[in-house]
Amino acid sequence: MTDIDTAALKENFAAVAAHGGDEVALYFYSYLFLRYPETRDMFPPGMTKQRDRLVGALVRIVTDVDNAGQLVPYLEDLGRDHRKFGTLTAHYPAVGEALLATLRHFSGAGWTDKLGADWAAAYRIVAGAMSGAAEKVAASEPAFWDAEILDVDHRTFDIAVLTVRTQTPVPYLAGQSLAVEPSLARPREWRFFTPANAPGGVDIELHARLIPGGPVSTALVRVCQRGDRLRLGPPFGRMTLQPASDRPLLMVAGSTGLAPMKAMIAELAGTGRRRTHLFFGARSVREAYDRDALAALDNRYGWLSVVTAISDDTRWNGPQGLIGEVAADQGDWSDHDVFVCGSPAMVEASVKRLLADGVLEEQIKFEEFGEA
Repeated sequence: MTDIDTAALKENFAAVAAHGGDEVALYFYSYLFLRYPETRDMFPPGMTKQRDRLVGALVRIVTDVDNAGQLVPYLEDLGRDHRKFGTLTAHYPAVGEALLATLRHFSGAGWTDKLGADWAAAYRIVAGAMSGAAEKVAASEPAFWDAEILDVDHRTFDIAVLTVRTQTPVPYLAGQSLAVEPSLARPREWRFFTPANAPGGVDIELHARLIPGGPVSTALVRVCQRGDRLRLGPPFGRMTLQPASDRPLLMVAGSTGLAPMKAMIAELAGTGRRRTHLFFGARSVREAYDRDALAALDNRYGWLSVVTAISDDTRWNGPQGLIGEVAADQGDWSDHDVFVCGSPAMVEASVKRLLADGVLEEQIKFEEFGEA
């Protein structure tokens, strides 16, 4: 990136994004499908969520365009993950052409030959990182894993815990996510879920909460039954334990953001214990869907403490309030490795509070479970 004016790329992308994410994404996909109709079958019938994902990925890439340490691992994950769509190295030029056409269209008079050349060079780097990572694992890993649903435990009307089984272990790390496709109920619709158990076996526990308008979460909670088939994509994400660190741990989870925390606790129990504080938050007593399992973990491990807080239910006799605030108020976490997972609003509020309290940014890893 040293020969690319990354500041100009960021400024240009901000101007393009001002036209609205839906409008930009609609132009991009319309161009791609009209010029290269063979790519249409890689995408779901309904494109609304896919347009959100495109804009989200572009924002992430442009934000970190001059930070290779953050950008390259993300691109490599993205490249490996895109194999599940049937994406091949040969598809990347078509996507690049559509992207540059979209940027040029919405830039208007602000588009220059130098800007176009810089965007083209930046895209070649992005495509090279993604396709290179995909090709590296192509000989050793499938593009996706077929799975069978063994059980669907409906904890509430909108939260279900599913147990699924693959024929061979999926090589995820505790805390990483897997894209899930309900093959029959929602073909070509994918959404990330994080296994709630440690890796190594063929049985995987998934926590699904119904998100209004979310095709995959709706299928898992309302439609799927024992014996149905799923597809699981390659592992994705960097919210994982660092074996080299011996700092104690703070885990802050909202709703089904609990899943990765349970996976990491299971891994800690088997590989080496570190003092761990888990704070789990829900809006109501009903939504504290995994209380029995959390109580069992709290009783089993002396190095683990569990606090459950409810924000909007006066029937709860324990800690009350937003879970990030509750956690921050109960200790000085500046010497801890911190993990945060939940809704986008919960993650943002929790991370901001912890940073304000002196936790360094590099000590915090977080993940959101929003539909996009």
